[in-house]
Amino acid sequence: MFSARRLAGFALTASCATLLVAPSVFAFDFKTVGTTPAILYATPSAKGNKLYVAPPGMPLQILLTYGDWVKVRDMNGDTAWTQAKGLNAQRNVLVSTPGARVHASPDERSAVLMTADKGVVLVLRDPAAVVWARVVHRDGIDGYIKVSDVWGL
Repeated sequence: MFSARRLAGFALTASCATLLVAPSVFAFDFKTVGTTPAILYATPSAKGNKLYVAPPGMPLQILLTYGDWVKVRDMNGDTAWTQAKGLNAQRNVLVSTPGARVHASPDERSAVLMTADKGVVLVLRDPAAVVWARVVHRDGIDGYIKVSDVWGL
């Protein structure tokens, strides 16, 4: 069938090699805060300490699900709990690099459509992006931004 390879003293079969080169296997789960702000708590309970409020459209990384609650992480790395019903499947990203450029095509030499400040929310059109992500700004600007310039993928 498949021959085993040696990697740092361990046998590596072809099926294990597939896991090493398939980044989608390890993709993070992200959701977006819905149309109303989401209250983030220290514990999975409305009786817990309120930590902060996440604005509509803010992407959050899902770390854990516990009943109707999800533990989330924001762009700053802070973790908290919120009710799952306040999140939706639409994928948004936050610009993480000041002065990030949105281009007309996935090429550094293409026309720059806009420059975005850190913290700007963009709707993600291609969640499987590797180098360039197709995004749309709320003003309707549709273009491509480097994946390294956004958080939420």
